[in-house]
Amino acid sequence: MLFNAIIGQDRTKSLLLQLASSERVPHALLFLGPTGSGNLALAVAFAQLLQCERPDTDGACGVCNACHKAAAFAHPDIHFSFPTVGTNAVSTNFHKEWRAFLSDNPYGDVNTWLQRLGADNKQGNITKDECNAIIKKLSLMAFEGRYKILVMWMPEYLGKEGNRLLKLIEEPPEQTIFLLAAENQEAILNTILSRCQLVKTDLLSDEELTEGLMQKRQIDTSRARQIAFLASGDFGAALALADNPETDDAHLLLDWLRKCWRGNAVELVRWTEQFAQLGRENQKQFLQYGLHFLREMMALIATGNTALRLRPEELTTAQNMAKVLDFEKITQLAAIFNDNIYYVERNANPKILFLDTSIVMHKIFKS
Repeated sequence: MLFNAIIGQDRTKSLLLQLASSERVPHALLFLGPTGSGNLALAVAFAQLLQCERPDTDGACGVCNACHKAAAFAHPDIHFSFPTVGTNAVSTNFHKEWRAFLSDNPYGDVNTWLQRLGADNKQGNITKDECNAIIKKLSLMAFEGRYKILVMWMPEYLGKEGNRLLKLIEEPPEQTIFLLAAENQEAILNTILSRCQLVKTDLLSDEELTEGLMQKRQIDTSRARQIAFLASGDFGAALALADNPETDDAHLLLDWLRKCWRGNAVELVRWTEQFAQLGRENQKQFLQYGLHFLREMMALIATGNTALRLRPEELTTAQNMAKVLDFEKITQLAAIFNDNIYYVERNANPKILFLDTSIVMHKIFKS
């Protein structure tokens, strides 16, 4: 992957080019920024630049043997680590799926990735076995590259297993570099954070998303601008909207809100039984979308401005709900959604959890 294939992030690209040309690359870099901002894409492109045989002022050459292998995500000295599904799973078991994922959309979110692996009710993690495999791989000599590089996506999924990598990150073998791409700093072990140089990426602007959509999906300017506005700086979401304008999360949330408003017990039981079959990662994704909807509704109530990052049907629902909900009630709903993400991560029974939530939401609506 080349830098010119990554939209925006000019400041970060300039920093990375300076680091590569100085040949004083820190042994551990943490790319940190919002979902869809290009953290993973930047880490992959930087790994290719470091291995490139003829780099120039704009980045990797793209034509040398090392670049060809890196572009196919098959360079023997660029290793990948990412969340997987299963107690003893390791990344090398999913190389085929990973290469397809990167090729399709390097801006994709972790839920989309885990669903490719058939996560269902299982949650993603970076396992103990994966950490041991990383230690073993990086202890070997480089095969043909200038460096041994580990690109780790979503180190948030390491949990306490990350402690196994502390010594390796702090005192890596010669010419070994860690490139971590993350979205939530608070979910990463402080001991890992302290061993990495932070590279913060910027939230992509609507203009950058528009230009990127026109390049990647060859759609007209008007539609690209509309999608960019809805995507809120997330290029992965923008690409998904371009490919599939109506998302299930949007329809599912509006249906749930209407059922909670009516408070029909039979409808709520049926809804929760169907929702429980989605799997935990999809449930968390749905709740995250719900928080986005509530934030936009707060903006509507505060300003009266209808230029929200919502589709027409969502905007109509938000306007109707704004007539009967105030800031306090929306804050209560947001707190419930946040709590439910926590409970889902800890394997709460989804039927009980979301039926209880539905009843509580009905009471908030009607209070």
